[in-house]
Amino acid sequence: MKKTFDQLLLTTSLFCLVLTSFLVLPSLAAAQAAPVPNAQLAAKDLNARVEALLKKMTLEEKIGQTVQYSAGFATGPSGSKLSYEDLTQRGAIGSLLNVQGAEQTNRFQHIAMDKSRLHIPLIFGMDVIHGQHTIFPVPLGLAASWDPKLIAGVAHTSAIEARADGLSWVFSPMVDISRDARWGRMVESAGEDPYLGSAIARGWVLGYQQNDLTKPDSVAVSVKHFAAYGAAIAGRDYNAVDMSDITLRQVYLPPYHAAVDAGAATVMSSFNSINGVPATANPYTLTQILRKEWGFDGFVVSDWGAVSELLNHAIGPDGATVARKALEAGVDMDMEGNLYGTTLAAQVRSGQIPESVVDEAVRRILRVKFALGLFEHPYTPVTPPYAPTAENRAQARAVAAETIVLLKNDPVEGAGALLPLSKSAKTVALIGPLADSAKEMLGSWGALGDPKFAISLRQALQERLGDHLLYAKGCEILSGNDANVLRHVSFIDQANPPSSEVTEAVPDDAKTIAEAVETAKKADVAILALGESADWMTGEASSRAHLDLPGHQEQLLEAVAATGKPVILVMFTGRPNAIKWAGAHIPAIVEAWYPGMEGGHAVADVLFGDVNPSAKTPVSFPRATGQEPLYYAQMPTGRPAHGDLSHLPTNAQEKFMSRYLDEDNSALFPFGWGLSYTRFSYSQPAVSKAQVSRQDVAEGHAPGLTVSVDVRNSGSVAGTEVVQLYVRNTSASVEQPLRELKGFARVTLAPGETKHVEFPLGFDELSFYNVESKRVVEPTTYKVFVGGSSLASEETSFQVN
Repeated sequence: MKKTFDQLLLTTSLFCLVLTSFLVLPSLAAAQAAPVPNAQLAAKDLNARVEALLKKMTLEEKIGQTVQYSAGFATGPSGSKLSYEDLTQRGAIGSLLNVQGAEQTNRFQHIAMDKSRLHIPLIFGMDVIHGQHTIFPVPLGLAASWDPKLIAGVAHTSAIEARADGLSWVFSPMVDISRDARWGRMVESAGEDPYLGSAIARGWVLGYQQNDLTKPDSVAVSVKHFAAYGAAIAGRDYNAVDMSDITLRQVYLPPYHAAVDAGAATVMSSFNSINGVPATANPYTLTQILRKEWGFDGFVVSDWGAVSELLNHAIGPDGATVARKALEAGVDMDMEGNLYGTTLAAQVRSGQIPESVVDEAVRRILRVKFALGLFEHPYTPVTPPYAPTAENRAQARAVAAETIVLLKNDPVEGAGALLPLSKSAKTVALIGPLADSAKEMLGSWGALGDPKFAISLRQALQERLGDHLLYAKGCEILSGNDANVLRHVSFIDQANPPSSEVTEAVPDDAKTIAEAVETAKKADVAILALGESADWMTGEASSRAHLDLPGHQEQLLEAVAATGKPVILVMFTGRPNAIKWAGAHIPAIVEAWYPGMEGGHAVADVLFGDVNPSAKTPVSFPRATGQEPLYYAQMPTGRPAHGDLSHLPTNAQEKFMSRYLDEDNSALFPFGWGLSYTRFSYSQPAVSKAQVSRQDVAEGHAPGLTVSVDVRNSGSVAGTEVVQLYVRNTSASVEQPLRELKGFARVTLAPGETKHVEFPLGFDELSFYNVESKRVVEPTTYKVFVGGSSLASEETSFQVN
């Protein structure tokens, strides 16, 4: 088995090697990214073709390019039903989404190219989030790899498969910073940190687009959701966002900016409002920042129906008004809002909208179509139905193994650490509602992933253990009498009913849990596979007010633990759950996220030590839901829970501080956390200069100093450590976080091996936004921390003069 998995890793390494020229070390990426628009979109010859075509277009044909519809029918001006075939032939539609397969896309494309007056090709898009057919771990899990090259490889495979289905445009990556685990769409994000999120955003864009949109294995990205969607108040999807301009620019915008700098061809506006202005009609974000400050030359598409939803935001009395506001703010294409195609022409003819505004939107859309080569190559060869190849599976398995986080691995009585499990035959009890569900392995937004190709944990362990594996489901993901969830089920049921085993009452949970307990008693060790439903407990419109284990899973866990058998908890989730009891009582905890089609094999590879885990948490795990939003980069306070309060009366020092009365402030498992089957030790970090001038770290200059550290594998097996560098600005004009990630590197070490790691620090790492929303470096002292998580304790400092 070890030899086989080494071969899988080698296959994936070779696959990703072709991307090396596109990617830089994460610690260097921010400094080296070129702040210019996509060079293809800015090319003179391409724009000459755009202008020549634009001159030939009627007003209706121009507006048609700004219209996108999904499957079914579109509503005409009088409420009549218009077919897509008719719209396409009249040049009244520019894009279709959710048209899947080369045969279907070719059918519509032939109408556009053969029957429309100007023969302008359609652009077909789809939500390709973590794979098209070959389904990889969900994006939050991929972020746990802290490996942009690996993510670029995932994006490249996804692009190849999307192109084979006739798609040249993917609504990915989602780069929203997400600091509130109640928000269901955290599963699609890279987590809570802007530095990590920016590095991962670049990986996605470069993997999808290959630095050349004309390549047959590249697709245009749509970076979403612009902007700050992940900061929805109370973690409730689609809710408003309210934050300072400093926080917007310093925390939430950097990943979008990184994606634009990497050449992103399109951007998707978000559903939320920002400080009272809906993002789909926000000229500050869409025009001032995105286009004027960042130089973005591509086009902006709304999210599904977001233009028409501006009526609910109450910023206009009718559809015509809100459509005009969206267009003038900078939304070039209306996704399923049904307003651009029905209201813009009359407003142009009446003089309410200058035709030049429409022209600019059309220019942006045509640029991307020309850059993709759609005019020259509009059709897609029809290929046989997808079946996973050995290469597909090898990549999916190796990627998944790199995303699995070992959260806890304590010794058990009379033995050492519980994991990895011994490869000698022993009886293992596999228990839990997610143990035998291949479909759940695919996660939310599984595109065209087919569960028949997915491997459950039970299947993977059965292959290894045969008759030595015992199984009991124990309980459902949810119990039918869970009132807090059932009131939502009745709503979801109207459009997308959950499977019957979730909604049916389970009158005898005690019996099924008792059966699981008896199964555990027969085994040497118990593995509990617990978590959330991927279909409707994570993803869009799946916010949760309670982050603990749903249904009766907590009772099942506690009952099995009470047998005295060693217990391994494997979590399949799309967010960090509140598992405080497990953190205190279960010796080994593994966060597997939703690991994709080869997820069962990947988890087994980690449990049995064929893979030494290296993943780190991209989000903080709460002790209780009431801590949310929870993140490591907290701002300082005058009354810190752990600090100098000597100015207060002695009897007041234990109460009057920033803390909870009933819970610790800290995370159960902090950002950047992840264990290994070996041990790593760090030297004290050293700086190349104790003092540096502001000129040496000015914008546009090479990094002014470096921080170095020696990392040693002091254990007995080879392993990979994610070395992390954090800084604290101790005396800025605007208060800065207690710690901020400003560098990381994946380092693989043999037993006893030491490597020297260096991190550059320059303008991108040391600047911040002042009260005037200007990015500056000020005279100050920086503390520097290096280690294996956001709790890094090895420290040094330097001054900026």
